[in-house]
Amino acid sequence: MGKNKLAKFAELDTYEHVIQVPFDKIKENDFHLKGNWGKQFFTNNNPIVLELGCGKGEYTVGLARLFPEKNFIGIDIKGARLWKGAREIHLEGLKNAALLRTNIELLPLFFGENEISEIWITFPDPQMKKTKKRLTSTRFIKCYTSFLKSGGLVHLKTDSNFLFNYTSALVKENEFEVKAETTDLYHSEGTADEILGIKTFYEQQWLSRGMKIKYLKFIPHHNELREPDVDPEPDDYRSYGRGQIRMKE
Repeated sequence: MGKNKLAKFAELDTYEHVIQVPFDKIKENDFHLKGNWGKQFFTNNNPIVLELGCGKGEYTVGLARLFPEKNFIGIDIKGARLWKGAREIHLEGLKNAALLRTNIELLPLFFGENEISEIWITFPDPQMKKTKKRLTSTRFIKCYTSFLKSGGLVHLKTDSNFLFNYTSALVKENEFEVKAETTDLYHSEGTADEILGIKTFYEQQWLSRGMKIKYLKFIPHHNELREPDVDPEPDDYRSYGRGQIRMKE
């Protein structure tokens, strides 16, 4: 591990707004803030919003700036990525933003029933060959509804045609309520508002390549879920082949 990463990890340890919990500490007992994030961590009763796979935390920080009356938690497993967002939160003194370093599969250990009001999923890996790893699969939707409030929103922003089509099909298959849907966010009247205009590191890369950004906002339910039958098209594989569009830091 390079010295730069070690320095970033050391800095993360100094921030009270960054939560890092080893799995062996929560595998038998849930995280101590579960069900009490508002009261004990943010010290208010404001709605709590999650950003999953937040990377550098652009959406978490951007939303926290726009909505001081809400609390935001960005979640990612990569500490080196979280560092940038953590530093911005610290320098700006944002009291309504936090970062949680953990796997998304473990979120039910961190959040209690009806604790979360909204979820943002921003530019995740489409996982075309592994349904269970898609962040909008029935597996993960079941995970989210364990702590999402009734009527709580899920937002998806993606450059992937496949993931958008898959998620749209899943929403229709399970009769979720659709609140917004577009295949070209920045050229759709009434959708490219200030919130949606926040651009992540990856989004800026896709836009610079002329790719269209897709957006879907829906309300999932707690009923039995059905997986849609959606196969990737050849163009999907070409766009997301190893070493091509999907860049990693």
